[in-house]
Amino acid sequence: MALTVVRFLFPARTTAVRAGSVVQKAGIHSSPGRSLEYGWWAYILGERTTPRFKQYSKIITIDGNLASGKGALAQKLADKLGMLYMPEADTFYVDRMTGEKEPLPRDFNGMCSLEKFYADPKAADGNSYRLQLWMYTMRLLQYSDAIEHLLATGQGVILERSPFSDMVFLDAMFNQGYIRKECVNHYNEIKTISICEFLPPHLVLYIDQPAEEVQKKLKQSGKPHLQNLQYLKSIEDSYKKTFLPSIRETSELLVYDTTQTQDVERVVEDIEYLKFDKGPWLEQDDISYHYMRKLVQDKQRIGSLTHIPVFLPEITIGAHDYDQKYYAYRALPGKNYARGYNADVGDKYIWLK
Repeated sequence: MALTVVRFLFPARTTAVRAGSVVQKAGIHSSPGRSLEYGWWAYILGERTTPRFKQYSKIITIDGNLASGKGALAQKLADKLGMLYMPEADTFYVDRMTGEKEPLPRDFNGMCSLEKFYADPKAADGNSYRLQLWMYTMRLLQYSDAIEHLLATGQGVILERSPFSDMVFLDAMFNQGYIRKECVNHYNEIKTISICEFLPPHLVLYIDQPAEEVQKKLKQSGKPHLQNLQYLKSIEDSYKKTFLPSIRETSELLVYDTTQTQDVERVVEDIEYLKFDKGPWLEQDDISYHYMRKLVQDKQRIGSLTHIPVFLPEITIGAHDYDQKYYAYRALPGKNYARGYNADVGDKYIWLK
C-alpha cells in the first residue's frame, strides 16, 4: 500500500485538504491566514536586528528534572535581568498560541494525554510516543516564538527546557520500555532535520537535584503518578551523560544544586561574568537574522519540520479516521471558515449577511 503522510492540520477553509492512505496523528492546527508582519520590504527599507541587541539580548533555558524549581528560578531571573519569561510548554501550547478561549479536545492536540502517560506509560495505543513527539513539536514552536521575540524586540527570553534538551525524556521512555526502538529512530530523524534550523541557547542553566530528592518532593506534593524513581533517574542520567556534554560545546553552561538556586543574586552575578564567546550566535549578522526571522514567524513551516513520510503505528491513522476527525474539527464553533468569517460565533462580514 502506498503511504501518504501529511500534517494533521485543520485549515479553516471551505475546501478540505484531503489525505492519502494514512495521515500522521501528531500535528498542529492553525489558521493558514496568519499574516507575516516581517518580510523583504521591511529589510529593504532599513529594518535591522543587531542595533536592538543589548547585554541580555539572549536566549536562556533552565533545565533540570521534574519539580527541581526551574519555573521559580526562571521567573526571578527574568525579573532581575529584564527578560521575558516563557513558562514550559504543555500539550495545549498551540491553543494558547492561536488564541483559543479554552483548550480543544485531545484529538486536535496530538491525540495524546500526559495524564494517561503517567497512569499507563506502556499503553498499547502508542500514547507515550505520540506525547513525546507532540511535546517536541510544542517546544520547537515555543522556541521559535522566543527567537522571534528576541529578533523583533531585542529583549532576551528565558524558557524552561527547549527542543535541544527534549531528548532526555525520549531516552528515559526508551530505557523504561515505554516506547519501541523504531520510535527512537523516528524521533532522531525528525530532530535531525528540524533542530538544525535553529541556533542553540546562549546559556543553559542546569539545576542538579538527585532523583531520590525529586521523588521525595513529588510525594510531598501529592502527585503519585509522577513518582517512578527509575524514570526520574533515567531523566537525570540522560541530562548528565548526553545533553550537558553536548550543549556545552555550543552554549555557556552553569550548573547549580537546588540550594544554590535560592541565591538569585549569585546566579545573576555568575551570568554577568560569562563572556559568551562561543557558539554559532557569534557568526550571525543582519542578513542571517533576516532569514532567521522569516523562518521563526512562519509557524506552519516550523510545524512541517516535524513531519516526514514514514509509516509508524504509534502516529499513523487511516483515511476514514482522518476524515472523521477533520470534519469533527470543522464542526467546532468558529472553525468552519477562516477566523472572522464564521456566523455561528457572531462574525458579521457582509457576505455572511
